[in-house]
Amino acid sequence: MEHYLVAMGVTAGIYAMMALGMNVIWGKAGLINLGLVGFFAVGAYTSGLLTLRLGWPIPLGIAAGTLVASLVGVLVAMITVRLRGDYLAIVTLGFAETMRIVMSNELWIANGTDGLSGIPGPFRQALGPHLFNLQFLGIVTAATVILFFLVERLVNSPFGRVLRGIRDDEQVVQVAGKNVVTFKIKAFAFGTAALGLAGALYGHFTSFIAPDLFAPLLTLYVKLSLLAGGLGNSIGAVVGAVLVVFFLESTRFIIPLVPGISAVQGAALRELLIAVALLVVLRFYARGLVPESIPQPPLPTAPPEAAVAIERVR
Repeated sequence: MEHYLVAMGVTAGIYAMMALGMNVIWGKAGLINLGLVGFFAVGAYTSGLLTLRLGWPIPLGIAAGTLVASLVGVLVAMITVRLRGDYLAIVTLGFAETMRIVMSNELWIANGTDGLSGIPGPFRQALGPHLFNLQFLGIVTAATVILFFLVERLVNSPFGRVLRGIRDDEQVVQVAGKNVVTFKIKAFAFGTAALGLAGALYGHFTSFIAPDLFAPLLTLYVKLSLLAGGLGNSIGAVVGAVLVVFFLESTRFIIPLVPGISAVQGAALRELLIAVALLVVLRFYARGLVPESIPQPPLPTAPPEAAVAIERVR
C-alpha cells in the first residue's frame, strides 16, 4: 500500500506540473490549447531517447526534453497564435494526435507502438523499487515547488498582467502598445516547457513510454484539474491536480464492490463516477475550489511637495 501511495504522489506531482504549465497558457493568456499531451510526449520521448540510446546523463536528458518541448511550443504558437477560440483548440488537438500517430507508425524513431522500455531512472538499480520511488517523489515534489514559485513570479510581474489583459480584452492591450503576438508566443514557450519537464520526469519514473499513453484523455484530466481547482490560480492548479488524481484512483476501489457488472461496464461506471464527482465540485464551486483573485495594481503616491501643497490649500 505504501508503494501505491508513493506512486500516486508522483502522479499527482506530474499532473500538478502540467496544470501549472497550462495555467499560464489557458488560465492567464486565455489560449485554449487542447494539444498539451503532445508537448508532454515531446519531453518524454526526447529525454528517453537521449538517455537510453545516446547515454546522456539523466539531468541533461530532462533539460533537453524541457527545452525541445518549449521550442516545439514556440513553433506551434507561431503557426496558430492568430487563431482564436475553437479554431486554436482544434489545431492544437490535431498537433497532439499527429504526434501520437507519427510515434505509432515510424518504427525507426522509438519502436512504434512497442514503445521505449528500459529508460534509466536516477539510481534505480542501487536503491531498489521502494527507495527509488521515495527518491523520485522527492524529485517531483521539488520540481513542482520550484515551478510553482516560477509561475507565481511570472504571473505577478508586468508580463503576467499583460497576459491577463490579453485574456480579458486583446484589443485594449494592442491599443496600449503591447505586441500581443509576442506575448502569446512567450506564454506558449513557458507553458510547454513545463509540460515537457513533466513528460521527461514521467518517462524516467515509469521507465516505459508508448504512444497509447499520450491519449487525449490526459488533456481532459489536466483541463479538469484547472477547472476544479480554480482557473488562473497556481494554488488552484495544484489542488485540482491532486483532487483529480484522488478521484481517478479512489474509484478503482469502489468498482469491485458493485456486484454483477463486467470489466467493461466497470470501466464505464468508473468514468461516470469521476464525472459526477467533478460536476458536484463545480456545482458548489463554479470558479473552482481556489478561485483566482486579481491583485489591484498599486496606486501612485503623491510626492512630498504635492502633499505639502495640498495641506496648505486645506
